[in-house]
Amino acid sequence: MSRSQHEADQPRRGVSRRYFLKGVGGGVAATIATGAPPLPAEGLVGAALPAPAFAETTVRLDVNGSVREVAIEARSTLLSVLRNKLDLTGAKPVCDRGECGACTVLIDGRPAYSCMTLAADAEGRKITTVEGLAKGDELHPIQAAFVECDGYMCGFCTPGHVVALAPLVDRARAEKRTVSLDEVRTAVAGNVCRCGAAPRIFEAGLRACNGTASRPK
Repeated sequence: MSRSQHEADQPRRGVSRRYFLKGVGGGVAATIATGAPPLPAEGLVGAALPAPAFAETTVRLDVNGSVREVAIEARSTLLSVLRNKLDLTGAKPVCDRGECGACTVLIDGRPAYSCMTLAADAEGRKITTVEGLAKGDELHPIQAAFVECDGYMCGFCTPGHVVALAPLVDRARAEKRTVSLDEVRTAVAGNVCRCGAAPRIFEAGLRACNGTASRPK
């Protein structure tokens, strides 16, 4: 009988390299990810490791001026909570990696990708979605400008563009200054329109900031 055959017939003793890496390595990864105290090595092999990312927690989110208490998984993104827990579907899930801007919301008045923001990290901060820009039946100036300038085609990216432009519009009106085309382009540099409506989006931004504007060439 060969040595390998003999070893295969013997009962397994101790911990194999594979089981060690699977057990202890997984425990170390979980510890690093959560900042929790190190897990004891004893008893890890072959046992189910804790999954803190799936642990439920409760957060209080200030969304559109209303504080909502929500039970979430620790790993939940702000986008998923807004859409699936709070029924605010204006922010759209598209790329899910912070590249297209369709999920843009305002956090403390600044544009942010909600697909890249943990809901737990948004606790205690003021969140504004596209649903929170209007005051009753009165549209925000950038919303009205999008309608006047026909600043959309399919409309799927429109909420993200509107939200991204809102702070620029608010500042320009408060300071009573004229905004340039470059400033409008910069404001929506992180938003993608696959339909090619960019010229009308820029026109809407200029109209909302400056009152009137010719269509950019």
